[in-house]
Amino acid sequence: MSTQAKIQELTAALKEHNYNYYVLANPSISDREFDMKLKELEKLEAAFPQFADPNSPTQQVGGDITKNFNTVPHSTRMLSLGNTYNKEELLDFDTRVAKLIGGIAYQYTAELKFDGFAIALRYTDGKLSQAITRGDGTQGDDVTANVRTIRSIPHQLKGNYPAHLEVRGEIFMHKAAFQRLNEERAKNGEEMYKNPRNTAAGTIKQQDSAEVAKRPLDGFLYQLAEHGKEELDHWDSLQRMREYGLPTNDATQLCNSIEEVWTFIEHWESARKKLSFEIDGVVIKVNSRLQQQEMGFTSKFPRWAMSYKFETERAESKLLSISYQVGRTGAVTPVANLEPMQLLGTTVKRASLHNADFIAQLDVRLGDTVFVEKGGEIIPKIVEVDTSNRSDDSVPTHFASVCPECSTALVREEGEAAYRCPNTMGCPPQIKGRIEHFIGRKAMDVDSLGEGKIDVLYQAGLVRRVADLYQLDKEKILGLSKAIVNEATGDERIISFQEKTVDNILTGIALSKSQPFEKVLFGLGIRFVGETVAKKLAFHFKTMNAVMAADLETLNAVSEIGGVIAKSVIDYFMVTENREEIELLKNAGLVFEVVEKQLASNVLNGAKIVVSGTFTLFSRDELKKIIEDNGGVNVSAISKATDFVIVGDSMGPAKKEKAEKLGVKMISEDDFADMISE
Repeated sequence: MSTQAKIQELTAALKEHNYNYYVLANPSISDREFDMKLKELEKLEAAFPQFADPNSPTQQVGGDITKNFNTVPHSTRMLSLGNTYNKEELLDFDTRVAKLIGGIAYQYTAELKFDGFAIALRYTDGKLSQAITRGDGTQGDDVTANVRTIRSIPHQLKGNYPAHLEVRGEIFMHKAAFQRLNEERAKNGEEMYKNPRNTAAGTIKQQDSAEVAKRPLDGFLYQLAEHGKEELDHWDSLQRMREYGLPTNDATQLCNSIEEVWTFIEHWESARKKLSFEIDGVVIKVNSRLQQQEMGFTSKFPRWAMSYKFETERAESKLLSISYQVGRTGAVTPVANLEPMQLLGTTVKRASLHNADFIAQLDVRLGDTVFVEKGGEIIPKIVEVDTSNRSDDSVPTHFASVCPECSTALVREEGEAAYRCPNTMGCPPQIKGRIEHFIGRKAMDVDSLGEGKIDVLYQAGLVRRVADLYQLDKEKILGLSKAIVNEATGDERIISFQEKTVDNILTGIALSKSQPFEKVLFGLGIRFVGETVAKKLAFHFKTMNAVMAADLETLNAVSEIGGVIAKSVIDYFMVTENREEIELLKNAGLVFEVVEKQLASNVLNGAKIVVSGTFTLFSRDELKKIIEDNGGVNVSAISKATDFVIVGDSMGPAKKEKAEKLGVKMISEDDFADMISE
């Protein structure tokens, strides 16, 4: 796989994982796996900036904005923290702090890293006036009504508080409360929740605050973001927050050295099991507010803070069998079926085995004793095999040779880790997966449908491809129902198409016809064509007919479209069934051409512009929209063709050096605002 294709693949995967984590509250990989992928992408982008996506996850905090709440800008950005998993990296952080501060004495505060959901609370004249989610770091969702239902969050402050106060913290659910909630859901035949963190995140985004009030949420606050004109060191600010009646956690320590911080970490790595709530590490912050201001920020992280992530717990089990799951693209993933065991308070029966190479590398065999970790305390995976008790008749594991769903012989392309089922048009999980992708939020956004309902429609013979969605009517689907079993837990739930559900589905499908061409193109699920690539193809070719007619050379000529993507696009349109489906979708009324929007002005007249740093007048997304609305072109990397760079705080030193070397003009956001207003 080429470097460009690898960057595109990592970018698309990380964006999807971000969406699953922050918006759906349903992570698909562990925190550590995400961090490793992010670091790999950062290295590739640094070495090959010409291939970087302008909206790369390396440049974003990680969240997203839901469409269900009012969007509110943050007073100051809500940033993520840099992560470390070992003492050496923690000592490196301390060395950087000492260098940035310049030999002056400094202290740290060490506090628990709650595994919850970030929130910002604003108090006006002592009364809770607004609660805002992290969102994309610059703006978030207004969830005030829901947060008011949390008993530990005061509606009225105590003591001598300022007129305007903003605090930040974490919403979470205690382990016992989570267990009681799941027991209640099990009694009612409802699907069990996965873990406390996801449940808290999903709860806070409920539309009905009365439902939120039924969920046992709690919260700790750990940052004083706005406190009138008074500047307080972090340790003092925590004490002031307690005086106001705000809930802070007592497991916090003022440390005079990094060794004291390490002692704190070692204590809580074992003592965390006794806590009533989940933590996944320790947060270390430079205590002095003035020193924090002096050290500043990168584009994503404060330089004066770091989170130390605990190693996940592991448990021992026996491998009973291996089953194989088929995904939307035909990739076949092996899953280990285990003797049930307890891991971090939950019963684990299945674990990931990744791919054939992973199985061969571990030499994992049926009957083996295996060690399982819950990566990021969410996704169980086998990490080690104990061969000491392996039986003499044990045989190596041979990866499946045929598809477990349709019995088609599997293939493995050169340079790929995954085996795939090539029966794209007849393999049920691939068909259902494509439909699920098509209706997803980033594509056609039919939010009233989902995996379970698609399965019911498929089993009833009503949908065999995405175009069939537009042939559904009320009479066909009203009254359909099916019991769905969760393979991991064995729990059963009933999916039933009652009248209100059916009305919502049909309304959602009808509304999807107005989605723009780039979303339709993304929704088709062409391999390697993610959200950004679909937009580039749509805006370059303008119509579906032009995309379909493009040859390899024409596709390669499109900015940031490499050979791997170009070949995949051509391969897709060579399939007769795919071309037939597009005709059916055209007949159904979907949008297959770019609808040119009216520009606010053409003052930028095609200028290629790079946005770098953090800003106060606009968010990065707002700047990019203004550029497009005024005839400019957003580009991600600085080159000789770049007309100018809009520079904010904490511009990357490498970008600044390159702009200076090439003589590219750099302007402030104020200069840019003046340019547009003129």
